[in-house]
Amino acid sequence: MYWKLLDHLSPIYILSARIVFSFFFCVLLVAVMRCWPKIRAELRRPGRMLRILAASLLITVNWGIYIAAVNSGHVIDVSMGYYLNPLFVILLSTCFFREKLSRMEWLAIGLAGAGVFLMIFRFGQIPWISLMLGTTFAAYGGVKKALHLDGLTSLTLETACIFPVFAASLFFMEHAGQGAAGSSAGVWILILFSGVVTATPLLLYGQAVKWIPFSTVGFFQYIAPTITLILGVLLFNEPFTMEDFTVFLFIWLALAVYLGSSLMNIWKGRKQNKGGKNLG
Repeated sequence: MYWKLLDHLSPIYILSARIVFSFFFCVLLVAVMRCWPKIRAELRRPGRMLRILAASLLITVNWGIYIAAVNSGHVIDVSMGYYLNPLFVILLSTCFFREKLSRMEWLAIGLAGAGVFLMIFRFGQIPWISLMLGTTFAAYGGVKKALHLDGLTSLTLETACIFPVFAASLFFMEHAGQGAAGSSAGVWILILFSGVVTATPLLLYGQAVKWIPFSTVGFFQYIAPTITLILGVLLFNEPFTMEDFTVFLFIWLALAVYLGSSLMNIWKGRKQNKGGKNLG
């Protein structure tokens, strides 16, 4: 909804503003919380800085696709991408973090894959927007989990890596008359606060990937695409065809299977804990 209010601006300009003002917001938080020693410590470790650069590039691509998709009327494709993202996260969790998946979880991944392949082979469409959004954000989360940095330090360094490029982009676009010059005060307020809107959820996400299993992070991420789908259909009046419904049905079934598997594991764990206490 926020980016729709800026859809008269080019996606590159909005992306540049997100990155530049996210960097300023993070620097402000670092100064207030006196986190400079952590920043300096990471800057002295070239190997880790390369990983932070990788995370920076991944989230930049993700943001760029997201903005372009939303402002060109593809909110439902965005929703599908973030429905698929938890399943990509689950797959990454077993490939790179050795988190074991049950048969039910593998079934969930298979159902989601079936939905995507149905779209490709039956309807002749490759959901590029959805696949790119899902994979880039899953990979971004994986890199952040491997770094095991606190959210603020990580995001400050990520935005710092690409700040010069996008600050220059803002300057040249304004100089060429392709920016927000002449816009209302309301538009400028939205641009200035784009850093807060961008950084806050990512700071929380950065903490989440440190504290809980990566597969669980994936599970909770089904909330956002549900809201996005509702906005796309009811607020932005995007068409939701029977073909769309069929593909989404596979993905929803996948999430239902995964939810059922998670609830069963929680129930078994509580039952075992009760049994242990009774024996004690």
